[in-house]
Amino acid sequence: MPRGIKNRADAWEVRPIRKAPYVTAPTDTKIVQSQTGQFPSDYASRVFKLSWTHYQTLMRIEDHDERDFYEHEAIRENWSVKTLRRQYGSSLYERLALSRDKDEVVRLSREGSVPQKPEDLLKSPFVLEFAGLGDKAAYHESDLESAVVDKIQDFLMEMGTGFLFEKRQKRFSFNDRDYYLDLVLYNRHLRCYVLVDFKADLLEHQDLGQMMMYVNYYDRYVRLEDEYPTVGILLCKGTDEALVQLTLPEDAHVYAREYKLYLPDKNLLQQKLSEWLEEGQ
Repeated sequence: MPRGIKNRADAWEVRPIRKAPYVTAPTDTKIVQSQTGQFPSDYASRVFKLSWTHYQTLMRIEDHDERDFYEHEAIRENWSVKTLRRQYGSSLYERLALSRDKDEVVRLSREGSVPQKPEDLLKSPFVLEFAGLGDKAAYHESDLESAVVDKIQDFLMEMGTGFLFEKRQKRFSFNDRDYYLDLVLYNRHLRCYVLVDFKADLLEHQDLGQMMMYVNYYDRYVRLEDEYPTVGILLCKGTDEALVQLTLPEDAHVYAREYKLYLPDKNLLQQKLSEWLEEGQ
């Protein structure tokens, strides 16, 4: 349905006839004849927002809610067929659903992934297979950061809807000491800064304290009065939720999430999501 049109009657007037309805299009619209009546020549493009190849891919998704989610996202974000297949292959729906409250999984399938609060930015896990480090036995945090920046468009797509890239290795000074943030992003839906740090090892409490300091600095000295509080995300090789809860205040907008350098096992994530939803019933 075209934007700005609340219902189909606003675009065309539908009049019943004996055998089949026909549609009266605007006078400047070319009319084509079909076996069931007359339709505007661009009827298919107004009703079907994606290409036939997109719908061929979507029809292979058996779960109705998951299929609706990918259709919403593909339309809103103007995904190519390649991007749609990558997002499905990376189990985007399952990873987002596992990061949300059970009550919000239904909204995810109906509306797609438009962030309304900081927690909506999270995935379990984030998938960074495009960085090309999957075959390396060991790597430094700077290697991961460089690989991500080289593929910044892919990284922003993995982060989610509405992200803008501002700065890599952002330097700021406090008490005569220099600090460096791996990545500074901005989310236009939440209207807030999102700070990202990479950790090539398991999460430590010092990492959480450092990110909390970064977030506090941005909230006090950088963000504008009409912007929302800064969000900090630590992308780690391994996380510890108990450590996060013990270290951070309950109202802190700092989150630690695991990342993977390869596509996750989709069947395993589907099973995990199914078990998680059944526990709440």
